[in-house]
Amino acid sequence: MQFAVWPGTQQSWADILEVARHAELTGWDRVYVADHFMSNDDDAAGPMLECWAVVTALAAAVPRVGIGTLVCGNTYRHPAILANQAAAADVISGGRVILGLGAGWQQNEHDKYGIELYSVGERLDRFAEACAIVRSLATQERTTFHGEHYQLTDAPMEPKPVGPFPLLVGGGGEKRTLRIAAEHAQEWNVWSSPAIFAHKSGVLDGHCHDLGRDPSEIHRSTQALLFLSDDQAFLDRMRGMDMPMPTLIGTPSELVDVVGAYRDAGVDELIVPDFTIGTGSQRTDILDRFKEEVAIHFG
Repeated sequence: MQFAVWPGTQQSWADILEVARHAELTGWDRVYVADHFMSNDDDAAGPMLECWAVVTALAAAVPRVGIGTLVCGNTYRHPAILANQAAAADVISGGRVILGLGAGWQQNEHDKYGIELYSVGERLDRFAEACAIVRSLATQERTTFHGEHYQLTDAPMEPKPVGPFPLLVGGGGEKRTLRIAAEHAQEWNVWSSPAIFAHKSGVLDGHCHDLGRDPSEIHRSTQALLFLSDDQAFLDRMRGMDMPMPTLIGTPSELVDVVGAYRDAGVDELIVPDFTIGTGSQRTDILDRFKEEVAIHFG
């Protein structure tokens, strides 16, 4: 089982780099970056560093770990532009980039920037075409693609990625998104509890069988907000809150059982966001405790 860190891009570049370098030095497998331009609230206040600028900087500054996007919104960039950005970052990294891509969803970013969000159905249609285009540009000398939404004619992409350059499809929609993952992705990611992951992973397997693909070819990852502490009063408060996302709440020994449930559900990689673990030495201490007292049991 692999373990990754996800530093939020609302913090400073210095803080993001600190987390990534610490992850590299302490044996984490990957670092992920989200693709957003503003907070998802009414006033959209606060800073937010752009995804590919951060990925490319990390590719040059952090030498060992995989570096991925979790995930790029397809509505923000033409897929050929995105493929070129990602391939360039992969070359700079020496072959460590994971291109995470999703259909797009955050309404206020589209409204404030004048980017059309489209209906859910059209978003998914565009997403499926984008995945096909990205894979073709990465693997074929030239790409000609005449879809409903995107058209490429004898299109090159050079230089090619130098690493495995997996396409990670993000999302849990069972009819369309998971079928797109089964058809195009080398990796799949979803926010989940162990039970939700097991269910959706089974749906993904079904789509793979329908398409004649071996389900074991797809690397599977998930993430949850981390609350690690020895303070039972604090942990009880966290358990009593209505969290917007799945959570990892407990002492290190309790979290060993939770992570074991994720492993048994078929998770290949567990991603830990830094959103709930503080900053500076508090953050690195919690990451170290998780790595040394929890993750060590799943090496």
